[in-house]
Amino acid sequence: MWKFIKKILLWLFIGQMGYIIICKWIDPPITITQIVNVFSGYGLQRDYINYNEMGRNCKLAVMASEDQQFPDHDGFDIKAIKKAIKYNNNHPNKTRGASTISQQTAKNIFLWQHGGFLRKGLEVYFTFMIELLWSKERILENYLNVAEMGKGIFGIQAASRAYFHKDAQYLTRKEAAMIAACLPNPKKFTVAPVSKYVAFRAPRIMNQMSNLEGDADIEALLK
Repeated sequence: MWKFIKKILLWLFIGQMGYIIICKWIDPPITITQIVNVFSGYGLQRDYINYNEMGRNCKLAVMASEDQQFPDHDGFDIKAIKKAIKYNNNHPNKTRGASTISQQTAKNIFLWQHGGFLRKGLEVYFTFMIELLWSKERILENYLNVAEMGKGIFGIQAASRAYFHKDAQYLTRKEAAMIAACLPNPKKFTVAPVSKYVAFRAPRIMNQMSNLEGDADIEALLK
């Protein structure tokens, strides 16, 4: 029995390693979150595009909103994690996250939503692996292609077409900021109609976009 279990674990390890490497060049065919949305009745709208088709504004908006240290960290923002732990300890009825774009990409492609120690542990592993094997551009590209951006809407191109009837590369700063604002909870924080949270958060994201422009590492990712 133990030999059988070891063989299964070995093949699982080989399989997941192969899938990580494949996704370095090929878009993931489906994710667990997308499957759950289909069976929950939300459907599935998505349209994967390459990095050069995404445009400057949407890349800048998600970094401004979700992970301003994305070009510089190795997958984990230790300062943000410490701040989140301190905040959560002082506010037991509230929860503040500190997930980087790399962590969210690992979760969105390889795992499932919501917490639990098992998923968190696997998230650390997959985050480490994609940071090791993929480029920052590929991580950001995959994030913008698979992140949920509305009920049954996945990826910046599908969101851009659904909300603004244009390709992602033509999004204005305001439009990109509105989509980025919905990311913490895209089913609740709606872009169309505009929820109070998105209306409140989008101008602040635009301000952060302006602050980030000119940073050499950020600019390198916007090309």
